[in-house]
Amino acid sequence: MKIREVTLSTTPTPEAIADLRLGDIVYLDGLIYTAREGVYMRALEDKANIPMELPSQSAANFHCSPAAVIREDGSFDLGAVTATASFRFAKWLPEWMAKTGARLIIGKGGMSSKDYKDYFVPNGAVYLSTVGYGTGALLGRGVETVEAVHWHEELGIAQAMWVIRARRMGPFIVASNLDGDCLFERENAKIVQNLDRVYEGTRPAVLKRYGETDDRSDEVIG
Repeated sequence: MKIREVTLSTTPTPEAIADLRLGDIVYLDGLIYTAREGVYMRALEDKANIPMELPSQSAANFHCSPAAVIREDGSFDLGAVTATASFRFAKWLPEWMAKTGARLIIGKGGMSSKDYKDYFVPNGAVYLSTVGYGTGALLGRGVETVEAVHWHEELGIAQAMWVIRARRMGPFIVASNLDGDCLFERENAKIVQNLDRVYEGTRPAVLKRYGETDDRSDEVIG
């Protein structure tokens, strides 16, 4: 089946989200904001006012550490946007999505289908994953401007809330859908079926790291 490419607004309609299929390649247009544990704790636990009109300005939350600086004149220099692992922020996501209307959660690595079903499905949200590693500079090409940086004095550059205007930022891959299905779990199940054949005839490892086994299925994250 041919891989679809989709250009998606960062204020997507419910119909546009529902039309996404696992494995689709997505490029984003519009405002994207970065938010991770620092922003979540400040907004949800410390009850600070969120400095954006969400979701009308953006429904796209990027788990990201920008390679950026704020110059003395207040302008911004952003060269790359590097995704960070989203599973670390899962506990804040249900409240964040309910409070802000976030419908596109973007990051690296994804989560389990249980997380998607428990957290994302009730909020009509999907997960978009970066494609491979070392894509920060590639994604940076999709940044038209930095609109604002909020809470950088309180949280620091990496944890601050960066508001980015994107034009065809990507590629991202649709890793969950509105049913809570997980692309990585689906594909891992296919890979596991062939592992015995791939390793047929090989000898057990002689040198092993502490805790290593000869169960090849342990190599596949399920």
